[in-house]
Amino acid sequence: MKTDYVIFKKQRELGEILSDTFAFLRQEYKPFFTTYFKVVGPFLMVMILSLVLYMYYAGSAFSGIFLGNGNEADNIAVTFLIALIYLLSMVAVYTMSQSTVLHYIKSYANGNGITDFETIKKEVYASFWSFIGLGIMAGLSIGIGLMLCILPGVYLYVPLALSFSVLVFNRMGASDAYGYTFKLVKDEWWMTFATFFVVGIIVVIATYAFAIPTAIYQWMKMGIFSGAMDAENMLNVFKDPIYILLNIIATIGQFLLNLISVIAGVFIYFNLNEKKNFTGTYERIESLGQTPEN
Repeated sequence: MKTDYVIFKKQRELGEILSDTFAFLRQEYKPFFTTYFKVVGPFLMVMILSLVLYMYYAGSAFSGIFLGNGNEADNIAVTFLIALIYLLSMVAVYTMSQSTVLHYIKSYANGNGITDFETIKKEVYASFWSFIGLGIMAGLSIGIGLMLCILPGVYLYVPLALSFSVLVFNRMGASDAYGYTFKLVKDEWWMTFATFFVVGIIVVIATYAFAIPTAIYQWMKMGIFSGAMDAENMLNVFKDPIYILLNIIATIGQFLLNLISVIAGVFIYFNLNEKKNFTGTYERIESLGQTPEN
């Protein structure tokens, strides 16, 4: 058993949630990302491959339409097919990413800093459709809320962002987790919103660091800086190997940075859970006086 592991099951203020999120990543980066890429890696490779093919064929399709140098019908059909594969793979990667992070932390917290890869992998695959179902319910709710003057969507986002943690740590089904998360956030909405808002700002700023090189290279290839803009150059940039590579790096970077939000969400969940249920407090009281042999 580790003696310096991060304790998740306790109450924290906003500053502690932020600092402990990065402390956990700093302490666990090697086993955490090893587990992450072992589980999510195959899905991530499919997504990257489909992204590369989509950019290449999209560039060919646009060239055929605007410049008349290609078989437009075939290119457009292939582009739509690859776009569908890319969309599905992106959903799979996002789902597997979130599930892997949550089950890793579950194993970490239950094992007092020790994780079991086989258990994590098994639980991630077993809960895949529960995550998809909950994601659909949460996404539709937030989407409809945003269409109703935006504010209802913002209000719903705060509790529903924690619903996946409820599903994993409370061992609930998708519908039960959806309902319970509103009880969890009750009377703590503003504090939860403030924490998510601060974390979101950090992640967005960091994401721009990956997106800026791609944008600058695209502008250079399109001739925006030199003033020599050309339609063919603007379309061919999508088939440029360097531009594709920069997009791959940016996409992977954005997915990895999103893990910060997921980890911070777990700390928020346990903070609220401790305030209402004192689960971690009771566990620590029960463990007082116990020896490793017990």
